[in-house]
Amino acid sequence: MDISNVIALLSGIALFLFGMSLMGDGLKKVAGNRLEVILYRLTSNPIKGVLLGTGVTAVIQSSSATSVMVVGFVNSGMMKVRQAIGIILGAILGTSITGWIICLSDLGGGGGWVSLFSTATLTGIISVVGIILRMSSSNSVRMHVGDILMGFAVLMFGMSAMSGAVAPLRTNETFLNVMTTFSNPLLGILFGALFTGVLQSASAAVGILQALASTGAISFSVALPIIMGIAIGAAVPVLFSAIGANVNGKRTAYVYLVIDVVGVVLWASIFYLINAISPFSFMQNTMSSVGIAFVNTVFRFLMVLALMPCIQLIEKFIILLVPDKRAQQVKKEGMQLEERFLRHPPLAIEQSRITINKMAMKSQENFDDAVALLGLYSADGYKRVADMESEVDGYEDMLGSYLVKLTVNELSERQNKEVSKFLHTISDFERISDHALNISETAKELHEKNVTFSKGAAHELQVLQAAVVEIVRITVKAFTANDLELAKRVEPLEELIDDLCDEMKLHHIDRLQRGVCTLMQGFIFNDLLTNYERVADHCSNIAVAMIELELDSFDTHEYLNSVKQLKESSFAQHYEQYSKIYSI
Repeated sequence: MDISNVIALLSGIALFLFGMSLMGDGLKKVAGNRLEVILYRLTSNPIKGVLLGTGVTAVIQSSSATSVMVVGFVNSGMMKVRQAIGIILGAILGTSITGWIICLSDLGGGGGWVSLFSTATLTGIISVVGIILRMSSSNSVRMHVGDILMGFAVLMFGMSAMSGAVAPLRTNETFLNVMTTFSNPLLGILFGALFTGVLQSASAAVGILQALASTGAISFSVALPIIMGIAIGAAVPVLFSAIGANVNGKRTAYVYLVIDVVGVVLWASIFYLINAISPFSFMQNTMSSVGIAFVNTVFRFLMVLALMPCIQLIEKFIILLVPDKRAQQVKKEGMQLEERFLRHPPLAIEQSRITINKMAMKSQENFDDAVALLGLYSADGYKRVADMESEVDGYEDMLGSYLVKLTVNELSERQNKEVSKFLHTISDFERISDHALNISETAKELHEKNVTFSKGAAHELQVLQAAVVEIVRITVKAFTANDLELAKRVEPLEELIDDLCDEMKLHHIDRLQRGVCTLMQGFIFNDLLTNYERVADHCSNIAVAMIELELDSFDTHEYLNSVKQLKESSFAQHYEQYSKIYSI
């Protein structure tokens, strides 16, 4: 085997890896980019987790990619370590599907119609169809299907290049002697682990082993320990993903390594113990590409089967292996936005949705707490509102930066709508919390200066306050549930609140003229009206963003004008209903 063969082998490996990556990315995109979200949502029990992990990994062609996503889930607080274990078990099994795809390279010619099913013919046809779809279609789904076909063709071409490059090794005594040494289980496992650790891909390592099998130098006794080592080496990229992760993120990354090491030790011990007692007759059988794929799948299946009932034990062991040295207290309720998910828009949008929903509920909670201080002031209550306002500010900064980074990716029309809605509304939720702090400061001033309102002013404020509490409630509920019908109730109530504020200002001037209220009371009264009116305006902005973006446009003024001018029956009906409830 000369330098030209080595170069051919390296180029074959490069094409193989590129084709596998291209095919996996295309499969994810054709699946609607929903696999990651499904993986996150449907993991309520271990069996579901294993099945989902297997299915998703079979599609994206990488157990490491699935496991890295799961590390991100756990690190961000979206998933528990126990849920992650089931998915990782499934990922370990699901990655074996690549070996069966590679087996198609064993299809050979035989003349006549059979030649149509040869590797070269299939690769050629698939590549032509793929490039036509990729170059001539404007439809994104067809383009991604083209990517899948092109990826498959490149993978198969790389596999053929590898097989051709290693062909001279059939008669190379040095190579045959080296392969013989790997029949030693420890050496074979060590070689497989190191080799896979360097390649960063178990599927690629198995593919190269399948290519080497074409030399006829790979026996079962050599293949089995290398396959076992490949399983362990596949943990390397997952361990790298834990750099910078929190304690649970690190624990999840170690799950992959622990499962593979325990599975290898368990089945290697059983297999080689039985072989020592009663030697297996097939140990020196020559392995083919299909044989490598079969052994790889069976080994992984047995490993998952043995460890699936032990998920709780694995979790306990991982907790002991990666202790929380800081003994940290429970974190503030909130969610870390995972930078890892930016490459997976559905995941990034899903966790953004969860996070902004929490922000919305915190804004509502802060507003309710601030309003409560007007009736019963306390220093602790004031501090709680101030602390919550700072936390909501943090949400806005975090979400704003994250969503801007997310827009760099290729997003579907629906995903663009979601991101636009989030970007349009986070500042409104933050402003509601700002006004809550202003209201709490007004409550503090009333308490410290011992100011009380007249009976008429107090009654009017209570009515207005109830209306604003209601508009905040229905806005947050509509937003978190994405309920457009409920969102349409916001604008009638916002207009009623505007009318109430105008009427109350006139009443207040009248009270001042009659000497019922003082200027000090007047300043505070007007501050409250301003804050309540602004809160209602921000609720209107949120509802409009939901409705307009759903209708593929975003013209706030046009929407408001059309609603108010036409006085739709639903608008008039809701306005009339609210005017009866909130009347001064």
